[in-house]
Amino acid sequence: MTIRRLPETLVNRIAAGEVIERPAAAVKELVENAIDAGATRVSATLTEAGRAAIVVADDGKGMTADELDLAVERHATSKLPGEDLLAIRTLGFRGEALPSIGAVARLTLTSRARGADAAWAIRVEGGRKCAPEPAAHPPGTRVEVRDLFYATPARLKFLKGERAERDACEDAIARLAMAHPEIAFELVADGRATLKLPPASRLDRVAAVVGKEFLGSAVDVRAVREDEAGTIRLDGHAGLPTYNRATGQHQYLFVNGRPVRDKLLAGAVRGAYADFLARDRHPVVALFLTLPTDLVDANVHPAKTEVRFRDPARIRGLIVASLKEALDRAGFRAATSVAVEALDLARARIAPPPAQYGFAAPPSTRGGAALELSDANFAYHAPLAPSAPPQAPPPMATQTADLPLGVARAQVHETYIVAQTKDGIVIVDQHAAHERLVYERMKEALAAGGVKRQALLIPEIVELGEKEAAGLLARADELAELGLTLESFGPGAVAVRETPAMLGDVDVKGLLRDLADEIAEHGAALSLKERLGEVCGTMACHGSVRAGRRLSGPEMDALLRQMEATPHSGQCNHGRPTYVELKLADIEKLFGRR
Repeated sequence: MTIRRLPETLVNRIAAGEVIERPAAAVKELVENAIDAGATRVSATLTEAGRAAIVVADDGKGMTADELDLAVERHATSKLPGEDLLAIRTLGFRGEALPSIGAVARLTLTSRARGADAAWAIRVEGGRKCAPEPAAHPPGTRVEVRDLFYATPARLKFLKGERAERDACEDAIARLAMAHPEIAFELVADGRATLKLPPASRLDRVAAVVGKEFLGSAVDVRAVREDEAGTIRLDGHAGLPTYNRATGQHQYLFVNGRPVRDKLLAGAVRGAYADFLARDRHPVVALFLTLPTDLVDANVHPAKTEVRFRDPARIRGLIVASLKEALDRAGFRAATSVAVEALDLARARIAPPPAQYGFAAPPSTRGGAALELSDANFAYHAPLAPSAPPQAPPPMATQTADLPLGVARAQVHETYIVAQTKDGIVIVDQHAAHERLVYERMKEALAAGGVKRQALLIPEIVELGEKEAAGLLARADELAELGLTLESFGPGAVAVRETPAMLGDVDVKGLLRDLADEIAEHGAALSLKERLGEVCGTMACHGSVRAGRRLSGPEMDALLRQMEATPHSGQCNHGRPTYVELKLADIEKLFGRR
């Protein structure tokens, strides 16, 4: 077999496979070119999700006939002023987008430079270029792509359905629009306008793309780090943990105005939320990172969706610290979308007339266990005497205006606390709320030198299996710092002698089985301190007030006050809300009073 040089058309088609893998990639490249050309308006039109046609028009600076001829050549660019590959202040310069599109589709560029008397057009079909011709066009550029992948029909087989491809195109434009709020964007798909974004402030543009409910469920992120290498700035918005999604699709990350899907940045976001979300849930964020161009390489990926930082640890540390600080400022807030969803469900299910309902008597505390909640500790006490009368709800006082979570009025189904606020009601999941409180106190105690232990009168023997028991015993010293003391008790068995004092009367067997599963799943790659979120969360879950436990009025109020004083108490350790707040005005609308 002899070595031969591939034809230019085949070389372009190979390059196109790296750059233009689907219609959304072509749309992204063309819109980026329009932004770099100084456009104030960019419109995109799709036919059959871009398979049949893609048209992107702008009012940018336009091109002359000679520039058009050069624009469709490989490795030609106007975006690199010198020869420094790191001095990139545009959205990209790889110089492969237009020739790559022309290699696999029928490409027509029509452009008129600002101040020029005439426009010019050039066509490229399957890699074959025609000479520029005079044309009629206002100042700016219009790029028309027809029959995408007609020259490489095998690529069509790998495209997704029309809906998925159209959504991908819209997402690509929306991300660019979020990074450039001063530009107007429009997307028309098969004759229907699916995206219309006028010029706006960054805050309004974020709301237009992510949704207005996001701003009510997010905290501002602002951070600046300066040293001899330069200034790094991070700003944007981070959704509260209770405002989460099933995938990371709704994480909008930008580096120097360029939307990216970078593993380092996504990992940093996930690390910042590790204490608040279950592994299968993802936060919603819109973060804008700005740094000197010599600290980041924007050309490590053909599609320019990934970047490489000179000091990745510094970038990760900045993102994690800034997000945690912003979430700390949120206090016990939960996402406003939680209340909206609750009201929507209520509206959908209200059908029986009010006359069918009666008033239920308050639940009796007879035989229930009392729980005292103090600033220092959570301790279980003996059950109330059988003859103890039910405690009446505390009288409503004027100080409820100063109590964000109000005053407890009732316990429903021995699981939910109903509290009255100045202008509405709050419903609290007692187990989820207490789980977060215990978890936060475990972290504080560990940071202060270790979790206090309580000795068991009789050591509890737990049968686990040899592999699970060995995994726990290998981490015995680390577990002791968390307040759990255990030792071997024969093959496959563990003896527990001390448990964390703040957990009270804990289910030792259930706790050890869950911890053994946590350790077995993760292996020995990280220490338990590095896995603090999962381990403490597991312990807190087993030591919390369980659903089905009756609480007295003072106990319920004590839980509410602790929530108000504890950061992140608006969500449990898995990102679920611990309370729902319903305003009186919304409740009145629900019953037709407004």
